[in-house]
Amino acid sequence: MYPFGRLAWHRWQARRAPPLGPFDLHHITTRIMPWDIDPFGELNNGRTLTLYDLGRLALFDRMGLEARIVARGWRPTIAGISVRYRRRITVFDTLQMASRVIGWDARFFYMDQSLWRAGECCNQILARAAFTTGVGIVPTDEVAQTAGWQVSAPPLPDWVRAWSQAEGQRPWPPEAGAPIDARPPPHRRP
Repeated sequence: MYPFGRLAWHRWQARRAPPLGPFDLHHITTRIMPWDIDPFGELNNGRTLTLYDLGRLALFDRMGLEARIVARGWRPTIAGISVRYRRRITVFDTLQMASRVIGWDARFFYMDQSLWRAGECCNQILARAAFTTGVGIVPTDEVAQTAGWQVSAPPLPDWVRAWSQAEGQRPWPPEAGAPIDARPPPHRRP
């Protein structure tokens, strides 16, 4: 189940914190609970991504995006994530999450998020996100202007550009062997 209680808590805190600019760092603290772990006693991979959702949404609140962007009917969506795991995270660990926007290109915002325990990085993600309407992706310059950001997009770091270019070469739909026929089998009479 999605952690709506945690989400509400982090967003409540973010709305009472000082506003952030487009490249400022946002921190939250969270504790790993028994429902966050997998059968091997460590933080579940899917829950890891959900926790990063909480940090991103709180970051957006502090940047003022909720009031300016979502009010226009634009919705944030994740268009890709790359995860790097380095340390086990177990039940009742207290973690600090750092979230920031690295920059953007014409379509996507790129964000760096990481989970830390006692000063050591346990895992990190690179995410690209877009704001969408019913007809497609809103150009990032329009989002930045609506957010009131008086800055241009800085050049993306080489490692971010390389990841984005690699994603552009990835086949879609996936080439996972022979195509799977999604149609139900024909009804056969005995």
